[in-house]
Amino acid sequence: MRFLLCLIFALNAGGLSAGEQTPLRKLLTADEAKAWQGVGRINMRGAGFCTGAMIAPDLVLTAAHCMYNPQTGALLNPSDIEFLAGWRSGRAGAQRKARRFVVHKDYTPGRDVKVDRVSSDIAVIQLELPITGNFIKAFEYYASPRIGDDVKVVSYAQDRSEAPSIEEPCQVIDIDPRALILTCNVDYGASGSPIFIIDHGVPKIASVVSAKAIVDGQKVALGASLGAPLEELLSQLHANRGVFQSKKPGRLSIAEQLGNKGHTAKTLRP
Repeated sequence: MRFLLCLIFALNAGGLSAGEQTPLRKLLTADEAKAWQGVGRINMRGAGFCTGAMIAPDLVLTAAHCMYNPQTGALLNPSDIEFLAGWRSGRAGAQRKARRFVVHKDYTPGRDVKVDRVSSDIAVIQLELPITGNFIKAFEYYASPRIGDDVKVVSYAQDRSEAPSIEEPCQVIDIDPRALILTCNVDYGASGSPIFIIDHGVPKIASVVSAKAIVDGQKVALGASLGAPLEELLSQLHANRGVFQSKKPGRLSIAEQLGNKGHTAKTLRP
């Protein structure tokens, strides 16, 4: 992770914070929000909300930790989950209840954030009824982002829960085999938000927001790598398998896991 640390110091030396480099912009008009209708707010009864994005007419990709009650740690009931596609100013392009959901088989719930946990922090919600129509489209995913790639994050979050916001551009500044590290400045409620790469003019999901971190004073976001983990998750869903628990997490700090033993790192769930 030496490259990551050098880049972080370079950004600090330039006098610009991640928030100044990557401003959030609310998508308030229909024209602005048109391309992002497949992103929506996930309401969890008694447990707040997250963000998710459609990857099929009846499937929504989000973060695994969103499927657990943040106060009790208990797994949510699918009947308590609702997806509001394109939610903006009190209206949704489509509104669906969850039929079921599956979290990655290697995900272990917990309040502390570990890199292994970030790598499996993905879940898929299957909706009771598919969302069809010309104006709400599911997104493809992008399995091979590279360091330096520009990305966009579309999210709902604390203090901006009534309309999606887009953050562009932020960048992939390092890639651990298990996770992406990005300059994106995310906040509470943004968990599960899709991280998009524009591939030949088409937005594709490269990751989902798992955690926000502060490394040597620099705000960054952590997201699960897709590719094989998402394929495994979809295989679980198609096999009609449920939620799995993995081995207990290790004792290494997030800094140690990222190869950053000599510097401070603090991670929080968005």
